[in-house]
Amino acid sequence: MEVRYTDIDYLVFSDAASLIASGKSPFERSTYRYSPLLAFLLIPNSILHRSWGKFLFSASDLLVGLFIRTILKLRGVPENSCILSVIVWLFNPFTFTIGTRGNCEPVVCAMVLWIFICIMNGRVLQAAIWYGLVVHLRIYPIIYALPILLILDPQVFQSGEGPALQNWSQSGLQSPWSFSVTRLAHLFRPLFFMRSILTRERILFGLISAAVFLLCTAFFYCLYGWDFLHEALLYHLTRTDPRHNFSIYFYHIYLQYERELMVVEKLISFFPQLIVQLVLILKFAQDLPFCCFVQTVAFVAFNKVITAQYFVWFFCLLPLILSSSNMKLKWKGLSCIILWVGAQLHWLMWGYMLEFKGKNVFLQLWIGSMLFLAANTYLLVSVIHHHKYSPVLAPGENRSHGATKNPMME
Repeated sequence: MEVRYTDIDYLVFSDAASLIASGKSPFERSTYRYSPLLAFLLIPNSILHRSWGKFLFSASDLLVGLFIRTILKLRGVPENSCILSVIVWLFNPFTFTIGTRGNCEPVVCAMVLWIFICIMNGRVLQAAIWYGLVVHLRIYPIIYALPILLILDPQVFQSGEGPALQNWSQSGLQSPWSFSVTRLAHLFRPLFFMRSILTRERILFGLISAAVFLLCTAFFYCLYGWDFLHEALLYHLTRTDPRHNFSIYFYHIYLQYERELMVVEKLISFFPQLIVQLVLILKFAQDLPFCCFVQTVAFVAFNKVITAQYFVWFFCLLPLILSSSNMKLKWKGLSCIILWVGAQLHWLMWGYMLEFKGKNVFLQLWIGSMLFLAANTYLLVSVIHHHKYSPVLAPGENRSHGATKNPMME
Protein backbone atom coordinates (compact mmCIF):
# COMPACT_ATOMS: atom_id res chain seq x y z
CA MET A 1 0.00 0.00 0.00
CA GLU A 2 1.10 3.56 -0.61
CA VAL A 3 0.69 4.21 3.12
CA ARG A 4 2.10 1.09 4.78
CA TYR A 5 0.02 -0.50 7.53
CA THR A 6 2.87 -1.21 9.95
CA ASP A 7 3.74 1.90 11.94
CA ILE A 8 7.24 3.25 11.33
CA ASP A 9 7.69 3.32 15.11
CA TYR A 10 7.31 -0.47 15.18
CA LEU A 11 10.29 -0.80 12.86
CA VAL A 12 12.23 1.51 15.18
CA PHE A 13 11.23 -0.60 18.22
CA SER A 14 12.22 -3.80 16.44
CA ASP A 15 15.60 -2.45 15.37
CA ALA A 16 16.31 -1.25 18.91
CA ALA A 17 15.33 -4.65 20.33
CA SER A 18 17.64 -6.35 17.82
CA LEU A 19 20.51 -4.11 18.92
CA ILE A 20 19.93 -5.02 22.58
CA ALA A 21 19.80 -8.71 21.67
CA SER A 22 23.22 -8.36 20.07
CA GLY A 23 24.63 -6.57 23.13
CA LYS A 24 24.51 -3.03 21.74
CA SER A 25 22.73 0.16 22.77
CA PRO A 26 19.18 0.64 21.45
CA PHE A 27 20.04 4.29 20.90
CA GLU A 28 22.33 3.32 18.04
CA ARG A 29 19.04 3.17 16.13
CA SER A 30 18.31 6.74 15.08
CA THR A 31 14.94 8.15 16.23
CA TYR A 32 14.61 5.58 19.05
CA ARG A 33 13.53 7.92 21.84
CA TYR A 34 11.88 5.61 24.32
CA SER A 35 12.87 3.78 27.47
CA PRO A 36 15.16 0.78 26.82
CA LEU A 37 12.56 -1.18 28.77
CA LEU A 38 10.33 -1.14 25.69
CA ALA A 39 13.12 -2.54 23.52
CA PHE A 40 13.73 -5.28 26.11
CA LEU A 41 10.05 -6.27 25.90
CA LEU A 42 10.39 -6.65 22.13
CA ILE A 43 13.54 -8.80 22.08
CA PRO A 44 11.37 -11.82 21.04
CA ASN A 45 10.84 -9.95 17.75
CA SER A 46 14.36 -11.07 16.84
CA ILE A 47 14.05 -14.56 18.36
CA LEU A 48 10.47 -15.82 17.98
CA HIS A 49 8.68 -13.76 15.34
CA ARG A 50 8.82 -10.21 14.03
CA SER A 51 5.15 -9.71 14.96
CA TRP A 52 5.67 -10.54 18.65
CA GLY A 53 5.32 -6.86 19.58
CA LYS A 54 2.06 -6.53 17.68
CA PHE A 55 0.61 -9.49 19.59
CA LEU A 56 1.84 -7.94 22.85
CA PHE A 57 0.26 -4.56 22.08
CA SER A 58 -2.98 -6.18 20.87
CA ALA A 59 -3.15 -8.25 24.08
CA SER A 60 -2.75 -4.99 25.98
CA ASP A 61 -5.76 -3.66 24.04
CA LEU A 62 -7.85 -6.53 25.41
CA LEU A 63 -6.42 -5.96 28.89
CA VAL A 64 -7.52 -2.32 28.73
CA GLY A 65 -11.05 -3.54 27.99
CA LEU A 66 -10.94 -5.81 31.05
CA PHE A 67 -9.66 -3.00 33.26
CA ILE A 68 -12.36 -0.62 32.00
CA ARG A 69 -15.01 -3.15 33.00
CA THR A 70 -13.36 -3.70 36.39
CA ILE A 71 -13.27 0.02 37.19
CA LEU A 72 -16.89 0.53 36.17
CA LYS A 73 -18.05 -2.46 38.23
CA LEU A 74 -16.17 -1.14 41.25
CA ARG A 75 -18.09 2.11 40.84
CA GLY A 76 -21.43 0.31 40.70
CA VAL A 77 -22.19 1.06 37.06
CA PRO A 78 -25.03 -1.14 35.68
CA GLU A 79 -24.08 -4.13 33.55
CA ASN A 80 -25.52 -2.78 30.29
CA SER A 81 -23.59 0.48 30.66
CA CYS A 82 -20.41 -1.47 31.42
CA ILE A 83 -20.79 -3.52 28.24
CA LEU A 84 -21.44 -0.46 26.09
CA SER A 85 -18.45 1.34 27.59
CA VAL A 86 -16.14 -1.62 26.93
CA ILE A 87 -17.44 -1.80 23.34
CA VAL A 88 -16.49 1.86 22.85
CA TRP A 89 -12.87 0.82 23.45
CA LEU A 90 -12.64 -2.68 21.98
CA PHE A 91 -14.53 -1.95 18.75
CA ASN A 92 -13.14 1.52 18.13
CA PRO A 93 -11.30 1.12 14.79
CA PHE A 94 -8.83 3.81 15.76
CA THR A 95 -7.70 2.13 18.99
CA PHE A 96 -7.32 -1.43 17.72
CA THR A 97 -5.59 -0.13 14.61
CA ILE A 98 -2.97 1.58 16.78
CA GLY A 99 -2.14 -1.70 18.53
CA THR A 100 -2.13 -3.90 15.43
CA ARG A 101 0.03 -1.41 13.53
CA GLY A 102 2.64 -1.87 16.24
CA ASN A 103 2.36 1.14 18.51
CA CYS A 104 3.14 0.71 22.21
CA GLU A 105 0.46 3.05 23.62
CA PRO A 106 -1.97 0.24 24.66
CA VAL A 107 0.66 -1.01 27.13
CA VAL A 108 0.82 2.43 28.74
CA CYS A 109 -2.99 2.71 28.80
CA ALA A 110 -3.27 -0.64 30.57
CA MET A 111 -0.74 0.46 33.21
CA VAL A 112 -2.59 3.75 33.84
CA LEU A 113 -5.92 1.96 34.32
CA TRP A 114 -4.30 -0.61 36.62
CA ILE A 115 -3.05 2.27 38.79
CA PHE A 116 -6.65 3.52 39.08
CA ILE A 117 -7.77 0.04 40.16
CA CYS A 118 -5.03 -0.15 42.78
CA ILE A 119 -6.03 3.23 44.23
CA MET A 120 -9.71 2.31 44.29
CA ASN A 121 -8.84 -0.86 46.21
CA GLY A 122 -6.61 1.00 48.67
CA ARG A 123 -3.35 -0.53 47.41
CA VAL A 124 -1.34 2.69 47.45
CA LEU A 125 2.07 0.96 47.52
CA GLN A 126 1.31 -1.07 44.41
CA ALA A 127 -0.14 1.99 42.66
CA ALA A 128 3.04 3.95 43.45
CA ILE A 129 5.30 1.22 42.01
CA TRP A 130 3.33 1.05 38.77
CA TYR A 131 3.10 4.82 38.54
CA GLY A 132 6.88 5.25 38.80
CA LEU A 133 7.27 2.56 36.13
CA VAL A 134 4.75 4.05 33.69
CA VAL A 135 6.25 7.54 33.96
CA HIS A 136 9.65 6.03 33.19
CA LEU A 137 8.22 4.12 30.23
CA ARG A 138 6.25 7.06 28.79
CA ILE A 139 6.71 10.38 30.52
CA TYR A 140 3.30 11.96 29.81
CA PRO A 141 1.46 10.29 32.80
CA ILE A 142 3.40 12.71 35.03
CA ILE A 143 0.40 15.04 34.54
CA TYR A 144 -1.67 12.66 36.71
CA ALA A 145 0.60 13.06 39.76
CA LEU A 146 -1.24 15.99 41.37
CA PRO A 147 -4.80 14.61 41.05
CA ILE A 148 -3.63 11.24 42.38
CA LEU A 149 -2.01 12.92 45.38
CA LEU A 150 -5.12 15.04 45.99
CA ILE A 151 -7.41 12.02 45.93
CA LEU A 152 -5.33 10.33 48.65
CA ASP A 153 -7.31 12.30 51.23
CA PRO A 154 -6.85 11.36 54.92
CA GLN A 155 -10.65 11.29 55.39
CA VAL A 156 -10.84 8.52 52.80
CA PHE A 157 -7.94 6.42 54.09
CA GLN A 158 -8.57 6.91 57.80
CA SER A 159 -9.64 3.29 58.30
CA GLY A 160 -7.47 0.24 57.85
CA GLU A 161 -10.24 -1.39 55.81
CA GLY A 162 -9.30 0.57 52.72
CA PRO A 163 -11.22 3.34 50.96
CA ALA A 164 -14.93 3.21 50.33
CA LEU A 165 -16.05 3.83 46.75
CA GLN A 166 -18.59 6.48 45.88
CA ASN A 167 -21.38 5.09 43.71
CA TRP A 168 -21.49 7.04 40.46
CA SER A 169 -25.29 7.45 40.66
CA GLN A 170 -25.27 9.23 44.04
CA SER A 171 -23.70 12.51 42.90
CA GLY A 172 -25.80 15.30 41.47
CA LEU A 173 -25.13 17.25 38.30
CA GLN A 174 -22.98 20.30 38.89
CA SER A 175 -22.15 23.20 36.65
CA PRO A 176 -18.49 23.03 35.59
CA TRP A 177 -18.02 26.71 36.45
CA SER A 178 -19.82 26.81 39.80
CA PHE A 179 -16.81 27.44 42.04
CA SER A 180 -18.16 28.15 45.52
CA VAL A 181 -16.08 29.81 48.22
CA THR A 182 -16.41 26.69 50.36
CA ARG A 183 -15.21 24.41 47.59
CA LEU A 184 -12.26 26.63 46.77
CA ALA A 185 -11.29 26.72 50.42
CA HIS A 186 -11.43 22.93 50.53
CA LEU A 187 -9.34 22.62 47.37
CA PHE A 188 -6.65 25.01 48.53
CA ARG A 189 -6.60 23.82 52.13
CA PRO A 190 -3.73 21.33 51.54
CA LEU A 191 -1.66 24.17 50.15
CA PHE A 192 -1.84 26.06 53.44
CA PHE A 193 -1.82 23.33 56.05
CA MET A 194 1.29 21.17 55.98
CA ARG A 195 -0.39 18.65 58.20
CA SER A 196 -2.98 18.01 55.47
CA ILE A 197 -0.31 17.59 52.83
CA LEU A 198 1.96 15.19 54.64
CA THR A 199 -0.42 12.28 55.05
CA ARG A 200 0.88 8.74 55.22
CA GLU A 201 -0.59 7.75 51.84
CA ARG A 202 0.71 10.82 50.02
CA ILE A 203 4.21 10.43 51.44
CA LEU A 204 4.22 6.71 50.60
CA PHE A 205 2.99 7.29 47.05
CA GLY A 206 5.39 10.15 46.39
CA LEU A 207 8.50 8.45 47.78
CA ILE A 208 7.88 5.02 46.26
CA SER A 209 6.91 6.26 42.79
CA ALA A 210 9.88 8.65 42.71
CA ALA A 211 12.21 5.88 43.88
CA VAL A 212 11.01 3.48 41.16
CA PHE A 213 11.38 6.16 38.49
CA LEU A 214 14.88 7.15 39.68
CA LEU A 215 16.04 3.54 40.05
CA CYS A 216 14.95 2.70 36.49
CA THR A 217 16.58 5.89 35.22
CA ALA A 218 19.81 5.25 37.11
CA PHE A 219 19.96 1.62 35.94
CA PHE A 220 19.63 2.49 32.27
CA TYR A 221 21.97 5.46 32.67
CA CYS A 222 24.62 3.04 33.91
CA LEU A 223 24.01 0.89 30.84
CA TYR A 224 23.68 3.51 28.11
CA GLY A 225 24.91 6.81 29.58
CA TRP A 226 24.02 10.25 28.27
CA ASP A 227 22.41 8.86 25.12
CA PHE A 228 19.66 7.37 27.26
CA LEU A 229 19.04 10.55 29.28
CA HIS A 230 18.91 12.76 26.22
CA GLU A 231 16.92 10.56 23.85
CA ALA A 232 14.44 8.99 26.28
CA LEU A 233 13.82 11.90 28.66
CA LEU A 234 15.31 15.32 27.95
CA TYR A 235 14.53 15.25 24.24
CA HIS A 236 10.77 15.22 24.90
CA LEU A 237 10.93 18.49 26.85
CA THR A 238 12.30 20.42 23.88
CA ARG A 239 11.04 18.27 21.01
CA THR A 240 10.15 20.00 17.73
CA ASP A 241 8.63 18.24 14.76
CA PRO A 242 7.98 19.99 11.42
CA ARG A 243 6.22 16.94 9.95
CA HIS A 244 3.38 14.60 10.97
CA ASN A 245 2.31 17.18 13.53
CA PHE A 246 -1.32 18.23 14.23
CA SER A 247 -0.19 21.04 16.56
CA ILE A 248 -0.82 24.74 15.93
CA TYR A 249 2.91 25.25 16.64
CA PHE A 250 3.71 23.19 13.55
CA TYR A 251 3.98 26.12 11.10
CA HIS A 252 6.20 28.19 13.39
CA ILE A 253 8.46 25.17 13.90
CA TYR A 254 8.64 24.63 10.15
CA LEU A 255 9.47 28.29 9.39
CA GLN A 256 12.18 28.35 12.06
CA TYR A 257 13.56 24.88 11.38
CA GLU A 258 16.70 26.08 9.62
CA ARG A 259 17.81 27.82 12.79
CA GLU A 260 17.78 26.00 16.11
CA LEU A 261 14.98 27.24 18.35
CA MET A 262 16.12 28.59 21.68
CA VAL A 263 15.32 26.51 24.75
CA VAL A 264 13.06 29.32 26.00
CA GLU A 265 11.05 29.16 22.77
CA LYS A 266 10.70 25.41 23.10
CA LEU A 267 9.61 25.58 26.74
CA ILE A 268 7.22 28.54 26.47
CA SER A 269 4.59 26.34 24.81
CA PHE A 270 4.18 24.55 28.14
CA PHE A 271 2.62 27.62 29.82
CA PRO A 272 -0.85 27.32 28.18
CA GLN A 273 -0.80 23.62 29.03
CA LEU A 274 0.20 24.34 32.63
CA ILE A 275 -2.57 26.89 33.19
CA VAL A 276 -5.27 24.63 31.75
CA GLN A 277 -3.96 21.63 33.70
CA LEU A 278 -4.08 23.47 37.03
CA VAL A 279 -7.64 24.70 36.47
CA LEU A 280 -8.89 21.22 35.55
CA ILE A 281 -7.09 19.57 38.47
CA LEU A 282 -8.44 22.03 41.03
CA LYS A 283 -11.96 21.50 39.77
CA PHE A 284 -12.15 17.75 39.13
CA ALA A 285 -9.35 16.03 41.09
CA GLN A 286 -11.69 13.94 43.27
CA ASP A 287 -13.38 12.55 40.16
CA LEU A 288 -10.12 10.91 39.11
CA PRO A 289 -11.01 9.19 35.78
CA PHE A 290 -12.81 12.29 34.50
CA CYS A 291 -10.05 14.60 35.69
CA CYS A 292 -7.42 12.51 33.92
CA PHE A 293 -9.56 12.40 30.77
CA VAL A 294 -9.98 16.17 30.46
CA GLN A 295 -6.35 16.69 31.48
CA THR A 296 -5.18 14.39 28.70
CA VAL A 297 -7.41 15.95 26.03
CA ALA A 298 -6.15 19.41 26.99
CA PHE A 299 -2.53 18.26 27.24
CA VAL A 300 -2.63 16.74 23.75
CA ALA A 301 -4.59 19.62 22.18
CA PHE A 302 -2.17 22.28 23.44
CA ASN A 303 1.03 20.29 22.97
CA LYS A 304 3.65 21.54 20.53
CA VAL A 305 3.87 18.08 18.96
CA ILE A 306 0.74 16.00 18.30
CA THR A 307 0.68 12.68 16.48
CA ALA A 308 -2.26 10.31 15.99
CA GLN A 309 -0.99 7.83 18.59
CA TYR A 310 -1.50 10.46 21.32
CA PHE A 311 -5.27 10.20 20.91
CA VAL A 312 -5.17 6.72 22.43
CA TRP A 313 -4.11 8.34 25.71
CA PHE A 314 -7.59 9.76 26.25
CA PHE A 315 -9.54 7.16 24.25
CA CYS A 316 -8.77 4.60 26.98
CA LEU A 317 -10.27 6.98 29.58
CA LEU A 318 -13.37 7.90 27.56
CA PRO A 319 -15.33 4.70 28.42
CA LEU A 320 -14.85 5.45 32.13
CA ILE A 321 -16.83 8.71 31.94
CA LEU A 322 -19.68 7.78 29.57
CA SER A 323 -21.92 6.50 32.38
CA SER A 324 -21.64 9.82 34.23
CA SER A 325 -22.50 12.02 31.25
CA ASN A 326 -25.97 13.21 30.28
CA MET A 327 -24.85 13.99 26.72
CA LYS A 328 -27.10 12.27 24.20
CA LEU A 329 -25.56 10.67 21.13
CA LYS A 330 -28.18 12.34 18.96
CA TRP A 331 -27.37 15.97 18.15
CA LYS A 332 -24.81 16.98 20.81
CA GLY A 333 -22.82 13.76 20.91
CA LEU A 334 -23.04 13.39 17.16
CA SER A 335 -21.89 16.96 16.63
CA CYS A 336 -18.81 16.35 18.82
CA ILE A 337 -17.91 13.19 16.88
CA ILE A 338 -18.47 14.79 13.47
CA LEU A 339 -16.50 17.94 14.29
CA TRP A 340 -13.56 16.05 15.83
CA VAL A 341 -13.33 13.42 13.10
CA GLY A 342 -14.01 15.97 10.36
CA ALA A 343 -11.26 18.31 11.59
CA GLN A 344 -8.82 15.40 11.72
CA LEU A 345 -9.72 14.19 8.22
CA HIS A 346 -9.38 17.74 6.92
CA TRP A 347 -5.86 17.91 8.38
CA LEU A 348 -5.00 14.45 7.00
CA MET A 349 -6.08 15.50 3.53
CA TRP A 350 -3.55 18.35 3.49
CA GLY A 351 -0.97 16.12 5.21
CA TYR A 352 -1.35 13.56 2.42
CA MET A 353 -0.97 16.29 -0.23
CA LEU A 354 2.25 17.42 1.47
CA GLU A 355 3.83 14.07 2.32
CA PHE A 356 2.88 11.96 -0.67
CA LYS A 357 2.18 14.46 -3.47
CA GLY A 358 4.88 17.00 -2.63
CA LYS A 359 2.45 19.94 -2.77
CA ASN A 360 3.29 23.22 -1.03
CA VAL A 361 0.32 23.25 1.33
CA PHE A 362 2.02 24.26 4.58
CA LEU A 363 -0.31 27.22 5.12
CA GLN A 364 -3.42 25.10 4.51
CA LEU A 365 -2.03 22.49 6.89
CA TRP A 366 -1.55 25.14 9.57
CA ILE A 367 -5.15 26.30 9.13
CA GLY A 368 -6.15 22.66 9.47
CA SER A 369 -4.21 22.52 12.77
CA MET A 370 -6.08 25.55 14.09
CA LEU A 371 -9.42 23.99 13.14
CA PHE A 372 -8.37 20.80 14.89
CA LEU A 373 -7.53 22.75 18.07
CA ALA A 374 -10.96 24.42 17.86
CA ALA A 375 -12.63 21.00 17.51
CA ASN A 376 -10.73 19.66 20.55
CA THR A 377 -11.71 22.71 22.58
CA TYR A 378 -15.37 22.33 21.59
CA LEU A 379 -15.23 18.65 22.56
CA LEU A 380 -13.61 19.44 25.91
CA VAL A 381 -16.11 22.15 26.85
CA SER A 382 -19.07 20.01 25.77
CA VAL A 383 -17.92 16.98 27.76
CA ILE A 384 -17.35 19.10 30.89
CA HIS A 385 -20.73 20.82 30.54
CA HIS A 386 -22.63 17.51 30.36
CA HIS A 387 -20.65 15.63 33.01
CA LYS A 388 -22.15 14.57 36.33
CA TYR A 389 -19.45 15.20 38.90
CA SER A 390 -18.88 11.89 40.72
CA PRO A 391 -16.05 11.65 43.29
CA VAL A 392 -14.46 8.21 43.17
CA LEU A 393 -13.68 7.73 46.86
CA ALA A 394 -16.10 8.42 49.71
CA PRO A 395 -15.12 9.72 53.18
CA GLY A 396 -14.53 7.02 55.76
CA GLU A 397 -17.76 7.65 57.63
CA ASN A 398 -19.83 6.92 54.50
CA ARG A 399 -18.64 3.36 54.00
CA SER A 400 -22.14 2.03 53.72
CA HIS A 401 -22.45 3.82 50.39
CA GLY A 402 -19.38 2.26 48.84
CA ALA A 403 -19.62 -0.15 45.96
CA THR A 404 -18.81 -3.78 46.57
CA LYS A 405 -15.27 -4.65 45.65
CA ASN A 406 -14.65 -7.02 42.81
CA PRO A 407 -13.52 -10.36 44.27
CA MET A 408 -11.14 -10.77 41.35
CA MET A 409 -9.18 -7.76 42.58
CA GLU A 410 -8.80 -8.94 46.19
